This record gives sequence, structure tokens and C-alpha cells, in this order.
Amino acid sequence: MQRKVLVIEDSSTSLKLVSKLVRKAGLQPVGARSLTEARVRFADSTPEEYLCAVVDYHLPDAPHGEAIDFAVESYLPTIVVTGQVNEETRAAVWARPVVDYIPKENAQVYDYLSRLMARLQKNKFIGILVVNPNRSQRNQVTSLLNRHNFLTYEASHGSEALDKLTAHPHIQVVICSDKLPDVAATEFVARLRKEYSRGELSIMVLANDNSDLLPARFIKSGATDFLRNPFCYEEFLCRVTMLIELLERVADIRRAANTDYLTGLPNRRHFFYILNHQYRNLPTKQALALLDLDYFKRVNDRYGHDSGDAVLKSVASLLASEFADVFVARLGGEEFCIYLPGFSAEEAFRRLERFRQKVEHTRIENNGDVISITTSIGLTTRPANNIEALLSFADSLLYQAKNDGRNQVCSDMPVAAEV
Repeated sequence: MQRKVLVIEDSSTSLKLVSKLVRKAGLQPVGARSLTEARVRFADSTPEEYLCAVVDYHLPDAPHGEAIDFAVESYLPTIVVTGQVNEETRAAVWARPVVDYIPKENAQVYDYLSRLMARLQKNKFIGILVVNPNRSQRNQVTSLLNRHNFLTYEASHGSEALDKLTAHPHIQVVICSDKLPDVAATEFVARLRKEYSRGELSIMVLANDNSDLLPARFIKSGATDFLRNPFCYEEFLCRVTMLIELLERVADIRRAANTDYLTGLPNRRHFFYILNHQYRNLPTKQALALLDLDYFKRVNDRYGHDSGDAVLKSVASLLASEFADVFVARLGGEEFCIYLPGFSAEEAFRRLERFRQKVEHTRIENNGDVISITTSIGLTTRPANNIEALLSFADSLLYQAKNDGRNQVCSDMPVAAEV
């Protein structure tokens, strides 16, 4: 179901602009030019249908933020926009449990609004841990985070925080006090940074101490950001958003570096990295297969490289579907690799043979052409201490499969077991 956004704005220009941003975010705008119209538009709806509300502070029939109260009382996460940039208006807005307050100062604030609406959808899957011995300060921080739909967790001391991190791997940000009862906060931050890289976890320190030495001490210990109490709500929320977006950019870069651009499968580099890290000691029961598409050059020569790419993507999609529970990668060209830890020789052979048959019976359509392809597979189940040795065994078996006529699985398992 497409989520809705209630937009209460008396300016036709602003209403059109915000509605356009809502649609761009894949949401459905429900516009109202006044509080009275908003009540009518919302009457036949439920809060569950809405992601949030975007509300102008000053309306003809709601000059002092009464429309904000309506949205909040209707259980809608509420983003306030206003042309009044002054401390009195800001204080009146933040006296209510709103998501954020956005002055209409320039075009960039609408870009921020667009990002904020997108974040409200994404944040439901992001965990933030607040570590602070002061219950009042913990509640203040978690209240702000909850308005942005984050999954929030609390800890009063360092050891409890470590347990929460272990139990909830979706925690991406830790917001930590500069003083903890069971460990020096700098030591706690340093331990977190030792266990979690900057691409895995962001750490913000909230300090009550005014010492000029603190920011550098915590940053050098591994913190990503530093903020003093009492803090400006907008600044705090902007900083948290920036920490999350930094992690997302790192994840995007890592994904691009580790993924084959054409097929979407892990590439050769990532395949070796994952296996060498997860399997420092290879299991005694294991299998590794190398597969190569038969006569693939003929496909490119006859149908063109566009069709060749379509064949590679089709086979990769079938690999991802058939071997979703193990490690698959495109090693290069028309060569793919499958690692099956914990599989017996018989189990591995049956799965590879089933896959070979599916490839043989697959018909790939591209630019009006119908293309058939087969695959030769080398499967090794020999004991080995490293992936490189397994690849060498499988490569020899793949060469044998091609020499023996292609479109077959050549294995080093006993012949009698190949059933």
C-alpha cells in the first residue's frame, strides 16, 4: 500500500512544491489549504495509512500552530515548515513532540525535507543505542529519536551496552555519555572502535563536561562525533542523520567494490575475502565447483555482446536462486564459482547436476532471439587447507569436463556415488 503524507499549507506554490517532493519519494500527498480542510480530508483515514504530516505553522484558521496540534493528536509524525524564522516560533514548535522544524529560508531546505521523508521510511530498520547513566537524559534522547522512527535501545553502563550490541546487530549508532559508572568513557569508545569499524558503527559522544580537551580525546579514541549538553534539537537530529548517511555511503561504496556490475553476484575479490575470513580453517566436509558456459564466444559472435550479457545475467539469476544458501561468485568472463561448506560429495553432486539440467533447458530471449546455453562444471570434494587449492582441483576437473564433451559435471568423487 502506498503511504500517504498529509500536507497542510495555505500557499499554493508551497503546497505544489511539497506535494511534488512527496510523489518523488514514492508517497501519496493529501493536500489541505487550511486546518478545517485538513480535518475533512483526514476524517475517512487512519493514522496507519500515513507516513507523516508536513504542516505550515501559520494558517488563516490556525495562526499559532493549531494545525500542528491536530496532526500530533491524530498520531501523525509531524514535520513543521514555516516562513517565520525567530526564537519565539521555534520555541513554540519544539514545545510540541514534532519530528523536525524547517524554516523556509532557501531551496536547500526542501531538499532536506525530501531526505527527511525518505529517512522516516528507512529509519524503521535502523537501531540506535543510547548509553547514559542519567535516566532523564536517556529519555530526552530516545524521545527525539523515536519521533524519527528509529529503533531505540537504552543502557545505563558500558557492560550492558556491549550486551545490547551483541543482541541487536541492526544497531548502527551508539550515543554515549562522557561519563559511565563502570568504565572510563574513552576506554568504552576505544573498545567499541576496536570491535566495530567506522563503516559498521558510528559513535556520538554527548558530554556534560565543558572541558576543551574532551572532543579531541574522544575523537582520538574512536568517536565519530561529539556534542555538548544541553544541545540544540535540530543540530542533534542533523548530526544523527549525517552519521547514518555516512554509514550508508560506505555500504554503497563497499557494495560497488564487491559486486560484479553486470550480474549483481559477488565478484572474485569479495568471494576470496569472505571465504578467507569466515573459513580460516576449512571444514572437513566441503565442496567447490567451477562452472563455465559452453561455447559462449559463439553466442557473442552470432547474437552480439548484448545477447551475451543477457545470457550471463540469466545464468547468474539462476545461480543466485538455486544456491542462495551458499557462496556464489562470478570470477570473470563466463566463469562462476560455488562453494558449498558442510556438503557431502553426494549432496553437492546432486545439486550441481540439477543446476546443469536447468541451464540446459533454459531459453533466453533477447532482441527477438531465443538462445540456448549449456554449462560444464568441475566439482571437487577433496580435503584441502585453503580455497586456492580447492580452486586448482576444480579447475582441472572443469578442463576434463570440457575435454569429455561439455555439458556435464566432472567430479573427483567415487563414480559409484554419482547418482
